[in-house]
Amino acid sequence: MTNYYKDKLSALRLKKCYDIAPPRIQKYLKAEIDHVLQKITSKDVVLELGCGYGRLLSQIATKATIVIGIDNVYSNLILAKKILKHSPNCLLLTMDAINLVFRSCMFDLVICIQNGISAFQVDKLKLLSESIRVTKEDGYVIFSSYSEKFWDDRLKWFQLQSKYGLIGEIDYNRTYNGTIICKDGFTATTITPEEFLPLTSNFHIDTTIVEIDNSSIFYEIKRK
Repeated sequence: MTNYYKDKLSALRLKKCYDIAPPRIQKYLKAEIDHVLQKITSKDVVLELGCGYGRLLSQIATKATIVIGIDNVYSNLILAKKILKHSPNCLLLTMDAINLVFRSCMFDLVICIQNGISAFQVDKLKLLSESIRVTKEDGYVIFSSYSEKFWDDRLKWFQLQSKYGLIGEIDYNRTYNGTIICKDGFTATTITPEEFLPLTSNFHIDTTIVEIDNSSIFYEIKRK
């Protein structure tokens, strides 16, 4: 599914996934960004990995001094530029999250939420390494994924996306236990604490795991 988001689920089609979100999903999305916003101060320089069409950046920009959003799908950034026209402290760049061009120790906070660590479908260890590298000492890296408690609501949301033709028909023979697979090749997974923690073992960091709203699992890393 390397190019699925680029070829089939970007810009306005990606935005539509969020526009049709039912109330429980909207509550989950709000709880997720509210939790992140609590971590940001007015002096912070913030990086969002996989910023998409800019859904979160306008809110982050109200809290941080500078926010940079990167995405590897150019059409997403074109739409984000329009959405963020009133956020002068936002910068958008085309870039891969596992090959960041930024210097080391540049950001106070690096954000990769809404299950980006799974959705990117890249080497998770390399993603973690690059995120930590560009974070300042005593800065934070925040990843999030779905809670197991949220499975039924998450599946209903993807069923709705399928109904609208945004993703393919769900293959129920292979969809279970946190993994959603469609017949057109779309795959959505999660990462559990048991899978995440071994990735952190070789880094000089402190890791805290927090569950929010019975929907999100946050992996919060403080760089020492």
